Amino acid sequence: MITLTIDSLRGQVRGDVITPDDERYDEARKVRNGMIDRHPAVIVRPVNAGDVIAAVNFAREGGLGLAIRGGGHSVPGFGTTDKGVVIDLSRMRGVRVNPERQTARAEGGATWGDYNAATNAFGLASTGGIVSTTGVGGLTLGGGIGYLARNYGLSCDNLVAADVVTAEGKFLIASEKENEDLFWAIRGGGGNFGVVTSFEFRLHPVANIYGGPIFYELKYAKDILEWYRDYIETAPREMGCFPAFQIAPPLPFIPEKRHGDTFVIMVACWAGSPDQGERALKPMHDVAPVFAEGVGAMPYPALNAAFDGLYPPGLQLYWKANFVKQLTDEAIDAHVEHGSRVPAMTSTVHIYPINGACHEVAPDATPFTYRDANFATVIAGMWPDPADNANNIRWVRDYYDATAPHSEAGGYINFMSEDDQGRIETNYKGNYKRLVDVKRKYDPSNLFHVNQNIKP
Repeated sequence: MITLTIDSLRGQVRGDVITPDDERYDEARKVRNGMIDRHPAVIVRPVNAGDVIAAVNFAREGGLGLAIRGGGHSVPGFGTTDKGVVIDLSRMRGVRVNPERQTARAEGGATWGDYNAATNAFGLASTGGIVSTTGVGGLTLGGGIGYLARNYGLSCDNLVAADVVTAEGKFLIASEKENEDLFWAIRGGGGNFGVVTSFEFRLHPVANIYGGPIFYELKYAKDILEWYRDYIETAPREMGCFPAFQIAPPLPFIPEKRHGDTFVIMVACWAGSPDQGERALKPMHDVAPVFAEGVGAMPYPALNAAFDGLYPPGLQLYWKANFVKQLTDEAIDAHVEHGSRVPAMTSTVHIYPINGACHEVAPDATPFTYRDANFATVIAGMWPDPADNANNIRWVRDYYDATAPHSEAGGYINFMSEDDQGRIETNYKGNYKRLVDVKRKYDPSNLFHVNQNIKP
C-alpha cells in the first residue's frame, strides 16, 4: 500500500521523490547541523509549485509529519523529520530581477548567494544575512537581520509579495492586497503557515561596499564594546557594523603565528559611496590599535560570502539568542568574560545592530515585534567534533545565562535552538494572539509544526 502511495506521488511530481531504498537517500537526508540524524519516509525535491502542492497533500492525507527545507541552515534541524515527509526546495533556486521596478523574485530554495549574484549585476540589493549560504526563505520568514538592515530594514520589511502553498494544498498569493493576514504572518512568524514557493522583494541601490573584518587584541574588548554601544546609536545608516569574538582563522592578512588566537573583531559594511569608506571606518581605527584587517572596497556579495568558509555543513550547532535594548556595563562585562573563551574557530558571538530603519516599522506591523530593541545577540556555538558537545553546549548556556538578565525576554527565532520552544509566546509579545488566529485559519491541524511552532 505504501509503495503504491509513493508511486502515486512520483506520478504527480516532476522533481525528485527519494525514499530509503534510493542510493541518494543518505546524502539527501543530511542537514547542516551535524547533531541531527533523522530518517524521513520520503524526501521530495520539487521543481515547481505543483510539486509542492502534491507533497503537502501527500503528507496531510497520510497523516505524516512534514518538514520544509529551504536553504537548510536551520540550527535545530527543522528541515527534516523522522518517518515523515521532507519538502526540500533546493531545486527551486531561480532569481529574476526587474530593474525597472527595482524588485526581485526568488524561488523558495534560493540562497542569498543566488539572490546577490542576480541582483548585483544591476547594482541592486536587499537586506540578506551574514553568510551567503543562508536560505532566502528561512531568513525572511523569521525576520531577516543583515548588513543592510539599519538603512533598508529587515528582509521581511522588504517583502512585497509571496506565493504560498497552504496546509490544504491551496496556492495563494500573499501581499498587502491579497490574503493580507497571511502576508502579515509570514513576515516574522516563521514557517508556520505554509510553504513559500517564491518571494518578491524591494531592491535598493547597493552595488559595492567598503568594509570587512578588523581584528583587535582581546585586551581591548571592553573598550570596543563600550565604543560600539555609543557609536551605533547615531552612526550613519549606511553603516552596518557589528562586534564579535573570533578565533583567528588562517587568513593571509593575519600573521601565521597568531592563527588560532582569540580576538575581538569589528565587521564593517559601509553601504554608502565606497569613496567615503575609509573616512567612514576611521572611528573603528581610532578606538583601539588595529592588529590586522581585511578591509577594502568590494562588491556587496563578496562581503556577504566572506565568512562562508567558516561555516561548512556538518558542524555541531547549538545557539542561543536575545534581543537587547541597552548594552549595559554589566552586559559588556559578561560578554568580555564569556566571549573571550569562545571554544572553536567556527564558534562566535555577534551583536547585530537593529536600530535605524528597523525602528521605523510599528511593532504590530509584522510579527517581528521587538522594534524598540537596538541589538540582536547570537551566541553561535559551532564546532566539528561531537566529543566536544557537552563542554561547548555548556559554554553557550553559561554565556546565555550571564547575558540574559541584561536582555529582553524574547529573541530572534532564526537564532534559536530546539530547546527554545518554551519562549515562542515571549518572542512575539503582543503579536502572539494574532499569529495564533492566523494559524487557526490557514493550518488548524498544525501540519506545519516542525519549526519554532505556533500552536493553533
